Amino acid sequence: MTNSTVMPSVSDYERVGGAPTIRLVVERFYDLVLADGELAGYFTGMDIARIKRHQVLLLSQVLGGPVSYDGRDLAEAHRHLEVSSAHYDRVAQYLTGLLWKLDVDTDIIFRVADTLAAVRGQIVAPAAVPTPRGERRLLGGLLRRFRATP
Repeated sequence: MTNSTVMPSVSDYERVGGAPTIRLVVERFYDLVLADGELAGYFTGMDIARIKRHQVLLLSQVLGGPVSYDGRDLAEAHRHLEVSSAHYDRVAQYLTGLLWKLDVDTDIIFRVADTLAAVRGQIVAPAAVPTPRGERRLLGGLLRRFRATP
């Protein structure tokens, strides 16, 4: 038997800086999304503060934080919006690109991207969901594009 110290694992949530960073990401994310003429219409008449609170909880949970998303089922919450595949991709680009610009480690960004790919079918209108193929390859290209942006 050896005498070794077990190091506690650090969650992605802790690695990115916890709640303050998550709140900052969500604020900047919605600044981008709401300024986008193609996406802003999805939020007309919506309670943006409430949506942001839910997004903080959701992103915190995805990153292994100490809180859990307690909002509506993603499919139920987005069904009436008829989100197109292109618009979903655009939102995913904003989120992953923002994480990249904030110097979040690439492995964390890819885990967020994997989650985005996994929930795509719950958010995108059924007729608009493409066959999932090469999503990581697509994300790698997006990250390279954000890296090149000043």
